Amino acid sequence: MCLGHGDASKFLEKYPQFLNIKIVDLSTDYRHKASNNGFVYGLPELNQSAIEKAKHVANPGCFATCIQLALLPIANAGKLPEVHVTAITGSTGAGQQPTATSHFSWRNNNISTYKAFDHQHLTEIGESVVQLQSNFSEAINFVPMRGDFTRGILASVYFESDLSEQEAISLYKDFYKEQPFTHVVEENPNLKQVVNTNNALVYVKKYGSKIHVVSMIDNLLKGASGQAVQNLNLLFGLPQTTGLKLKPSGF
Repeated sequence: MCLGHGDASKFLEKYPQFLNIKIVDLSTDYRHKASNNGFVYGLPELNQSAIEKAKHVANPGCFATCIQLALLPIANAGKLPEVHVTAITGSTGAGQQPTATSHFSWRNNNISTYKAFDHQHLTEIGESVVQLQSNFSEAINFVPMRGDFTRGILASVYFESDLSEQEAISLYKDFYKEQPFTHVVEENPNLKQVVNTNNALVYVKKYGSKIHVVSMIDNLLKGASGQAVQNLNLLFGLPQTTGLKLKPSGF
């Protein structure tokens, strides 16, 4: 289901017979645990076994996917403190309705922040972190940015940590070792490496007392339709990579 936000729930209320079939919904309508709607949150790196057993899956948001992949290994270790995130997305991440700030003539040679500290994806990010680190109550400080390019998201994330760089890298590699699309890389990546793929690249460095994580995805694939296909594969017992071997990670 690729209806606009708010329209998916209205559709299923009007046509409840569709609840009898398997659903992957790309709207925000069923992502939040508070709604108690029976949908499984569809981030495979977090909920693979639950997705495999599910009937209805809520596909995560694009920013949410990218940022969670930078945070979950540390949360899983119970070591996530207050977090600072700056993330930039391409113009295709601007939603269904055209606006002045999604038009090429505005985006070209331009950049700006929006929804600082109040982006709608913060709720699902927080719920996933608490799923792994139940005592987490710190702020996730998120400043989104509109970029001068078409597709892709790059998230720059940092937080205080007493882990060494190698300890942190080992946590990330261990957390994602069975995941076909999320890769912990040893060289600082760039956005062209993920565009037109369902891959996510995660890069971890330590600077003084802070760990810095760079996470990047294609907002239209791993951040939307590609992840929906990945969830579809899990729902039907297919290999996660089915239909998603789109191009090599090089360019």
